[in-house]
This record gives sequence, C-alpha cells and structure tokens, in this order.
Amino acid sequence: MEIWTKQIIVPVDSSEQSTKALTYAVEEEPDAELTLIHAYGLDAHAGRGAVVQPTSEAIDASEEQAKEVLAAAQDVAVDAGHDGTIETVAEVGDPEKVITAHAEDVDAVYIGSHGRKGTARVLLGSVAEKVVRRAPVPVTVVK
Repeated sequence: MEIWTKQIIVPVDSSEQSTKALTYAVEEEPDAELTLIHAYGLDAHAGRGAVVQPTSEAIDASEEQAKEVLAAAQDVAVDAGHDGTIETVAEVGDPEKVITAHAEDVDAVYIGSHGRKGTARVLLGSVAEKVVRRAPVPVTVVK
C-alpha cells in the first residue's frame, strides 16, 4: 500500500504575512512535502525612460537576498513543527506567474496577503488575488 503525501507550496518573502501563511500551512499540513518559493525581479530600468541591464553585482545581491529569505523561511517552518521534506526555489520572474507555474505540480498553495483595500489594491495589484484566480489547485489566503 502506497502512502500518499500531500505536496504544498508557500511563496515567501521577508514579510510578516508570508511568515503567517507559512506557519499556518505547517500547522494545517504538518506532514506535507513543503516547497518554499521566493520569486523576485531584477529591475532593468534606470529612470527617465532609460533601460539598462542589471549589473552582475545587482544580480548577485538579489540571489543572496533570495537565499537569505529562503533560509529564514526554512527556520520558520521547522520552528512551527515541520519535520518533513522542505524544498526551496528561488526564481527570477513575476511572482504570480512563478507561483502558478509551480502550482501545476502540487496539491495546494498557502499564500500570505497584505490585505490592501480600495485604491491601493487597484494600483498595486494583488499577487494573492491573481494566484487564487489562476492556480490550478486550491489556494488558502492567510491575512
């Protein structure tokens, strides 16, 4: 008899909301295979309409920051009681697109929300809202 293990992803950044989502996910699914995803952009503009490619130093700094975010998230997951498999993914790209692409291979997504309302939400958009609409699996939004 094969034992099925649920696979979940939790997008993480350095925000309190992603920490809450991660803690909640571990509490709800303590035995799940956990994938922590950190999606980040590399700004390619210098202002006044100029477009420049990021320097190697900027790329290195972004990669190092991604590693730090993921390491801190792993610590949060372990402290919350997760003792199963934890995979980490750092990927350059639009967070919503990165998350939904990875959601193809899992059973659920747990994501933090900043809870913006009104004009702020319209102007800034909501990664959580886009993931809810586009992910092929159930999404739990944690505020």
